[in-house]
Amino acid sequence: MLSAMLSALLVVLQMAMAFLPNIEPVSLLVLVYALVLRRKVFYILFPFAVLEGLIFGFGLWWVSYLYVWPLWAWIVLRLDPHSGSWTWAVASGAFGLSFGALCALPYLAGGPWAAVSYWLAGIPFDLLHCLGNFCLALVLAEPLRKLLDRLVTDL
Repeated sequence: MLSAMLSALLVVLQMAMAFLPNIEPVSLLVLVYALVLRRKVFYILFPFAVLEGLIFGFGLWWVSYLYVWPLWAWIVLRLDPHSGSWTWAVASGAFGLSFGALCALPYLAGGPWAAVSYWLAGIPFDLLHCLGNFCLALVLAEPLRKLLDRLVTDL
């Protein structure tokens, strides 16, 4: 039940902020979910990916959601959970910067230049994604981590 609610929260908040180009709460929430729930985060990510496909269609872009978000969670699980906001902000910013390159991988099906052109066209958005992820994680990661930790403990 908790996994379903947290998956739905990812979708709802992503759609609520969709008017901002690549400024999104998903990276932040995956970070917080992984810090608090550890490996259980993966039970949240796959329903999220399916919901995204149901809402926006199961195009080639969608394939990347099957590995990009789990990869981000895996990276977070490798971080020291007590690192603090600066470490999480830097990691989150780096993830935002690499997001376009990671999402370009399915476009290799059209040849290497298809993937490279997809990635290059998205670099301005990756820069915004990097900045947004960094700022959101720096300001909100620790308070959200404490809140989710308290909520999960109370369940």
